[in-house]
Formats: sequence, structure tokens, C-alpha cells
Amino acid sequence: MTNRVLLASALGVVALLLSIPTAAQTAKTSAGKYHPPRMPDGHPDLQGTYDLATLTPLERPAGTKAVYTREEAAKLEAQVAAQKEQADSPLSPDRTAPPKGNGDQGTPLQYRLATGGTGGYNYGWLDPGTTYSVVNGEKRSSIVVDPPDGHIPFMPAAARQRMATLRALFNPSQGENNDPGLEKDPGAYDDPERRTLSERCILGFGSTSGPPALPDYFYNNLHQIVQTPTSVMILSEMVHDARIIRMNEQHLPSTIRLWLGDSVGHWEGDTLVVDTTNFTDKTRFEGSTESLHVIERFTRIDDHTLLYRFTVEDPATFSRPWTGEYSWPATDGLIYEYACHEGNYALGDILRGARQRDAAAKAAK
Repeated sequence: MTNRVLLASALGVVALLLSIPTAAQTAKTSAGKYHPPRMPDGHPDLQGTYDLATLTPLERPAGTKAVYTREEAAKLEAQVAAQKEQADSPLSPDRTAPPKGNGDQGTPLQYRLATGGTGGYNYGWLDPGTTYSVVNGEKRSSIVVDPPDGHIPFMPAAARQRMATLRALFNPSQGENNDPGLEKDPGAYDDPERRTLSERCILGFGSTSGPPALPDYFYNNLHQIVQTPTSVMILSEMVHDARIIRMNEQHLPSTIRLWLGDSVGHWEGDTLVVDTTNFTDKTRFEGSTESLHVIERFTRIDDHTLLYRFTVEDPATFSRPWTGEYSWPATDGLIYEYACHEGNYALGDILRGARQRDAAAKAAK
């Protein structure tokens, strides 16, 4: 099974949806309990487009409480807004070139907040969120809620070593004279398949497509849910990943491994529960192995919000299962095509440049 097959399935889901009558009218509340609108099959209607942008990080910052007061959150959000206003101000056309490397000393704020001194993106392109996620009326300081300290419980040795190996594979170390443009050891630019999955436009970075589906804190934050009795599709704006959840089915054989895993869903009351296994060993969520197992819960809590909760386990990577949750606010925003690397010659140029450098080094011997 390939991503093209999944995308074709996604289009089939959309076509089927168009033939299904509109769900019941807007839900009403009684005795304080929310009653979501229903699909023709009686299950809650989760369909819509949701904006996952949030200031709430995955892990809790050191010294921070689990929940901000409204006043604390408002102050922090105002600081971000002021910083954004400054970063969005026009750059001087007479500015000098940014400093060598990726340092930010002496670089305009508009560049520093985006991609360092090189200025790959200025801040105007970014949409990292403006507010903290609200769950149960609380402004949360982290998505991770269990363990209670808000941190991912990594295995001290094996998982961290695996992460270090991955970083060495994808990110070249500094060369001589502290020149970050040169590799100390060959390999990072020897093979396009040694570049990251997001760089190769296979998956969106930061687990934005999931599972678990997380904010990327960068841009392209929208996710669209399309629902039928037999399938649920979640379309991610970033790298146009189309994830298909097969309802009330068995998992695929363990020999079949997918970029987004094999997702099987069922309903527990008004909550959609999705169980995902069969990840490829190249996905590596937070350094995980192909034994990664993710359980997600999608619950409509009002007419404009989903509560998204997930639990992650992989005994080879994490010392215990851990859980996160945050809200998905609905939006009227539109998802536009994301043409990743269309007409982008950077990767080929990087490889050709590395070969030229290899030849020059050989000739100098």
C-alpha cells in the first residue's frame, strides 16, 4: 500500500460524503451536557477544518505551572503579539548581508525569529499561533499532561543514543575553523535518502500529520476531517498528507509498514477512538522504533471545538506510556495546495556541491 493508494482512498471518501444527506441541525444543550450534531448513522459529526496553531508547547517549560491563570496567559500572549508586530515591520532595503553561518548576532529581528541569521524565512511567512490552548477552561502550559511534570519520559540510554545517531545522520557536524557550512565527517550529503522526511516532502515536519497530530509551530496549521460510516480522513495542510482511518476493521499484517501507520477507528460513546500501529522504522516520532503505538481520542466539546487526546507507547523509547491533549478550534480558513519542493533545486544543488568539494579535496592531496 502506498501514499498514492491512500490519497485515492481519500478522494473516494470525499465523493461518498457528497452523496450523504446533511447531518442533524445544530446541537442543543440540556442539563449542562453538550449534544453534538449527528451524522446520518447516528455518530457525532466531527467534520470541518481546524486550526492547530497554539502557543502551548509539547513539553512544559522549566519552572512553569501546568495551568496559567487568565492574567498570566494574557500577559504572555500580549508579549508574543508585540514581538510579532515588531518582527512584521519592514526591513531596510539598505541592510547589510546577514552574518556568516546561522548565528543571529546583529541580525534584524524579522530574521532571527524565523530561521536564524541566514534568513531562510522572514517572520511574515510564519503563523506559530497567538493564544495558549484551552482545555476544560484552563490555559495549558504544555500539551503533555501525563506524566504530571509535563515531560516526555524518555528511556535514559537507548532512546537518547538513537536520537543522537539520527541527528548525526541528518545534520552534519561543524567543520574546521567553526565553519558550519562544512562537514567534519562525510555522509550527511552523500545520499538524498539520508535527508529528513520533511526535507524530502514525504511527511510534514514536527509530526503535524501524526499520529499523534501535533502543532508544527511554524505555518500551514489547518487540518480537515471528512467522515463516512466506514472511513474517516484527516487531511493536513502541511505536505498535503491524507490520513485514512478505517472504521471497525482489523490491523493490517505486521509485514505492512506505512509512513503514517495503520489507523483503525471505533466509537466509544460520542468519542472517536483511533488505534495506530504498523509504523515504518523511518518515521521515528521522538526517536521511536517501529513498535510505536498511538491511541487517539477525538471528542466534539462544543459547536466550534474538538478535544484531541492521545497516548503514546514504545517500550524501547519511553519508560512508560505518556499522554497529551489540546483543543482543535474550528476555522473558516481554506486549505490551499502545498506544492512542496515544486521547482526547488536545492537538494540536487547540495549534493552536487558536496561532490565538487569531494573532488577538490581529492585533487589537493
